[in-house]
Amino acid sequence: MPTADCAAVVVGAGVAGLAAALELEKTTSEVVVLDAADRPGGVMRTDHVAGYVVERGPNSVQLKPPMYAALRDRNLDAALTRALPASRRRWIWRDAALQAVPMSPLGFVRTPLLTPLGKLRLLVEPFVRRRDASNESVAEFATRRFGPQVAQRLVGPFLTGVYAGDERTLGAGAVFGQLVEFERRAGSVVLGAAVAALGRGKPRAPAGSWSAPEGLGPFARRLADRLNEPPALGAQVVALHRDGAAWRLDVSSPAGESQLRAQRVVLAVGAPAAARLLGPLEPRCAELLAGVAYAPVVSLPLGVAADSLVRPADGFGFLVPRDADASLLGCLFMSQLFSGRAPAGHELLHCLLGGMRWPEAIDTPDDQLVERAARDLDRALGLRGAPQPLGVTRWRQAIPQPGRDHVARIAELRARLAGLAGLALAGAYLDGVAVADAFASGLRAAHELATPV
Repeated sequence: MPTADCAAVVVGAGVAGLAAALELEKTTSEVVVLDAADRPGGVMRTDHVAGYVVERGPNSVQLKPPMYAALRDRNLDAALTRALPASRRRWIWRDAALQAVPMSPLGFVRTPLLTPLGKLRLLVEPFVRRRDASNESVAEFATRRFGPQVAQRLVGPFLTGVYAGDERTLGAGAVFGQLVEFERRAGSVVLGAAVAALGRGKPRAPAGSWSAPEGLGPFARRLADRLNEPPALGAQVVALHRDGAAWRLDVSSPAGESQLRAQRVVLAVGAPAAARLLGPLEPRCAELLAGVAYAPVVSLPLGVAADSLVRPADGFGFLVPRDADASLLGCLFMSQLFSGRAPAGHELLHCLLGGMRWPEAIDTPDDQLVERAARDLDRALGLRGAPQPLGVTRWRQAIPQPGRDHVARIAELRARLAGLAGLALAGAYLDGVAVADAFASGLRAAHELATPV
């Protein structure tokens, strides 16, 4: 079997792997990126169907300082476009109607999502006794700090949109780490946030939601095009070995079997794939990785004529609480977020189903998924005609679900990896599931390997 030597290998060409490779190229002459898929970007995949720009994975990005700084240094920030102003309006489906999400103190005063008692309970948060939140779920933390109505009617739907998860099992320390830290330092989330705001300088990343004119898939290709060597696609890493002071990777591709030997390796793949590669080397690391749960998600974009909607699609979209009698996790009004996403006179409604709420959706036939989504859309917006399905995408391991022990799990994982010189991990399961978090994990992995082995 032929063996080739290189300075560094990145396994995975998703956003974490691309970020790691770009950062490694600052200090390493030769970086090889391997990915089993047919295109770079991982879950960032975009198709153009019947005049619609359809995202198969993430639909937008919120820029955070590490990602924004890295893009700006490479003049790639100009490749992104900010969501339209209408996107600031967001909705929650409650009591058979879409209710506006309160986005200001006055909005909280006026919102029908909370009763007067629920609003009063929210106001007394600064006087709630401090407690150790390290082993609390998000639901427990939010209920204790803000009251059950805020936890059930606002926090729960929000986590449905981000994690497709269950606030009763997601860990507060992993999901709301900053809020937990505010309580630890100031005894109150509100007071802690106020203190942090007073000491904060100018924002280092622009606010809002972002994408690229042609979608996030083409944006991922732009990242890949900045590499000295394009990613090797269709290349599956089947085994990882220690080879003296270096690492050896067994690779299977359409061209045949081969081996790569490198001083530095970044595993920028999902936790299950990383567990399989690390199992023979570090069983405890593999065990920790295998313990990271994932939510399955079905992505179902639908095209509709704008005049067929009784209630106009207005704003970012809507989320569906757990206690609602609905199949949808939520629906994004993509043609209201970014221009050019739908033909003239049409709307692109991006429906999400499954998650931890309905995991069986991943194996439900397409026609039943479309029927259920259309039923819910009819109740929420009113449909005068049948929507046009634009393809169903099933992600069996879509979004990591950090549990109560996640912070401790990742801390132990990193401590054990410190003994495997020249190896680092990157991915959305580590420190946050957002695109910007995954990107930052790739930067961190590259920095960890910056010191010569």
